[in-house]
Amino acid sequence: MKKHSARVAPLSACNSPVLTLTKVEGEERPRESPGPAEAQAPAGGEASGRTSHRCWRCSQAQLKKIFWGVAVVLCVCSSWAGATQLAKLTFRKFDAPFTLTWFATNWNFLFFPLYYAGHVCKSAEKQSVKQRYRECCRFFGDNGLTLKVFFTKAAPFGVLWTLTNYLYLHAIKKINTTDVSVLFCCNKAFVFLLSWTVLRDRFMGVRIVAAILAIAGIVMMTYADGFHSHSVIGIALVVGSASMSALYKVLFKLLLGSAKFGEAALFLSVLGVFNILFITCIPIILYFTKVEHWSSFDDIPWGNLCGFSVLLLTFNIVLNFGIAVTYPTLMSLGIVLSVPVNAVVDHYTSKIVFNGVRVIAIIIIGLGFLLLLLPEEWDVWLIKLLTRLKVRKKEEAAEGGADVGLGPQSKSRRARPSFAR
Repeated sequence: MKKHSARVAPLSACNSPVLTLTKVEGEERPRESPGPAEAQAPAGGEASGRTSHRCWRCSQAQLKKIFWGVAVVLCVCSSWAGATQLAKLTFRKFDAPFTLTWFATNWNFLFFPLYYAGHVCKSAEKQSVKQRYRECCRFFGDNGLTLKVFFTKAAPFGVLWTLTNYLYLHAIKKINTTDVSVLFCCNKAFVFLLSWTVLRDRFMGVRIVAAILAIAGIVMMTYADGFHSHSVIGIALVVGSASMSALYKVLFKLLLGSAKFGEAALFLSVLGVFNILFITCIPIILYFTKVEHWSSFDDIPWGNLCGFSVLLLTFNIVLNFGIAVTYPTLMSLGIVLSVPVNAVVDHYTSKIVFNGVRVIAIIIIGLGFLLLLLPEEWDVWLIKLLTRLKVRKKEEAAEGGADVGLGPQSKSRRARPSFAR
């Protein structure tokens, strides 16, 4: 399988592990139009017409991707921030983070049915559920999804998924949602460090700087509350959640490689099945040992639980499959933009104090996150851009000098005929 850079989302890249997806690109870049000296006179008009038509089609496709990108960013930001705030609200009535994690993860089972519904609506060659399932099972190997594959290639990721979400939700109980959401953004720095050491990915100085900024931001965030035990525990929990999410992504790339949309949907549904079969016993044990206890099932805020699960499912769907309609970088921006949204909500609903240290820590972590979004060849693109700007300035200066030089000559040429007479 070819490895493609993609996103793995925790609850998806923010708390659910983001899957590596493959996408076939059917569009070609339009060639640059030939210069005046290269174009032949008879075909000049036709060539320029074709070039302009292709450029127009290209710009339309880019505008469409940007439009969808804005929509995806808003959806990622609102669903992630909404799920975080709703979880905080739920814990006021239902203090059971692991049970909430288990309940929301069960909804992963819907990934493959939703994908198949989309396949039936959009695909020209429609397949039965059984045919589509068998085709997607090839992702797990030649023998498909066997019992051995289930326990060796799916179960470990199910455990990591549960730990990622549980630690994140437990952290929300300890500290405010602004700190939790911004600290979870360090997940991207952890992914880079693990990829560099385990997968031997390309070394990039700018990403090392981003990782240092993330670590500095964590230390400053701890200092912002004066190293109180309650705050330190909450920060440790969310950093642990970010680490589990990063481990999920790197292991997925190492063991399974990349996945197509149907394969990713099936994999996430398998995680839901694993959760139902093997994790269900843990909330039951926690209930009877009164670690997570509630007086009556009628007191459970089912609306909040279902709302949180729907928002989290929406977040994971958009983050994992949004690559079909827009750029991955735009989707990642939705995660970091949820931080100011949570900050505004916390400002009006809690006693959070935005002192100088906390604000600087948020800015540093956000800057590190944005640096990690830079493509691998960003320095080459920057050099090309600066070179083009220099060439354009020289051309404009040369044209300006030529116009000044031609001014007196044109006047003398016009005067010569009259002078000769």
